[in-house]
Amino acid sequence: MASHLDLEEQEQLEALKAFWKQWGNLISWGVTAVLLAYASWTGWNWWQRDQGAKASALYEQLSNQVEAGDVDKANAAFAILKERFPSTVAAAQGALLQARLQHDKQNNDGARATLAWASQNAGDALYQDLARLRLAALQIDAKQLDEAGKSLDGVKSADFAALVADRRGDLAVLQSKPEVAKAEYLKAYQGMDKTLDYRRLVEAKLASLGAAVPEEPAKDAGKESGK
Repeated sequence: MASHLDLEEQEQLEALKAFWKQWGNLISWGVTAVLLAYASWTGWNWWQRDQGAKASALYEQLSNQVEAGDVDKANAAFAILKERFPSTVAAAQGALLQARLQHDKQNNDGARATLAWASQNAGDALYQDLARLRLAALQIDAKQLDEAGKSLDGVKSADFAALVADRRGDLAVLQSKPEVAKAEYLKAYQGMDKTLDYRRLVEAKLASLGAAVPEEPAKDAGKESGK
């Protein structure tokens, strides 16, 4: 009985050796690849968290300097944020803050340059569009009409459609195209939430062009017609 078991075990061992000889390298490579992939994924997540934490700390520093109105320190903080962490949300938010400070300090060239950087380099498409919207506003103020039109063309998010129309209305006014301006302002007015105060400003722009906003149906109009 014992010799029979020994022979069976020996046969299994020989079969295992043959299997490993044929497939061992492939299995080893496969296991190694899985382990490397897992290590890379873990390392990447750690690196992302580390980058995010450092970028957030710099953004907080920049925010404090902007609130204090310290241009030099804000410039230094943003320069590091832009250089080391350009694709982070913190860098995009920092660019918008930096541009606001530059605009407040009458450095409109600097503000436009900062927003232009964010419109191209922000890691989030919504922040890119927001930067383009603000850039277009500054370009319109500077009478850079062609550049403003190109900035507005780059805004793709439907969330900003009403604001884009409002900017296009401003652009059309400066281009002496009142009918185009009316159409754009009306599009902006109809696309904005009724509770937004900014909607009143758009209504005033329409009024300045001799256009009235269409009357909106009363909430109970449907109920009345159904009686």
